Amino acid sequence: MFSATGSPERPGHHKPITAADKRSIVKINGRELAVEIEGDGPAVLFVHGLGGTSNFYQVQAEALTSSHTVIRVDSAGAGRSALAQDISIESHAEDLAAVLDQAGVASAAVVGHSMGTLVVRAFAARHPDMVTSLTLLGAVAVPGEQARQAQRDRAALLRREGTAAVAPGVVANALSAATRADKPEVAAFVRELIMRQDPEGYARNCEALAAATDPGPIDPALPLLLITGEADKVGPPQVSHDLANAHGDTVVEVIAGIGHWTVLEAAAKVTEHLTKFL
Repeated sequence: MFSATGSPERPGHHKPITAADKRSIVKINGRELAVEIEGDGPAVLFVHGLGGTSNFYQVQAEALTSSHTVIRVDSAGAGRSALAQDISIESHAEDLAAVLDQAGVASAAVVGHSMGTLVVRAFAARHPDMVTSLTLLGAVAVPGEQARQAQRDRAALLRREGTAAVAPGVVANALSAATRADKPEVAAFVRELIMRQDPEGYARNCEALAAATDPGPIDPALPLLLITGEADKVGPPQVSHDLANAHGDTVVEVIAGIGHWTVLEAAAKVTEHLTKFL
């Protein structure tokens, strides 16, 4: 499905890759995953969070495709990817490794949001040679028992009543008050992301988050960027500060006035920080 181009590898760069179609459904680890690859240059792999899809990163993808190979994946059970059995943080991480393998990409700068920050941390721990840097957006901690039960309860609600039952709560709790008031189009997009999810796939991903374990420390030698919202209640800034302190060689970019849907609420600022880091 994917192949490397015949151009020689440039120093400090990875071989650019192409896809027959910009949006393809590919077989990865026995799962049907939506994978989108655009651009040319060193690879950047984007990983969305719970309730998200690869479209979460549209602004950043458009900004980077002139200089990078941008790889976006809808995680198993989310977005355009098919429902799958045995969804977990670890299975998502192994899917990422298989995507890069099948695309002919040796390593990539990896960007994760929300639950995706646990996935990319697990990916980096399991496949350190495949990750050149980590960017964590709205980083979340491994949930405590109360948060685990909340995710299990959400999964049950999704199965009973569908995505319409959870979308209002996501919009109200994960976006800042300023975003809801000043950027209603962002609230509308978040609602659409949630409403378009397969209820069972969303439920299984909620259960994956409920079962999450600590991916372990981030290698201090791995370049790390942390961006979070000042009003983020899902991944409070303290989580990012704790990760930064443990890593020892990074700073946390805290963006005022935004909540948890970082790249939607502050698209320009996040893109500026990310492009500078890359």
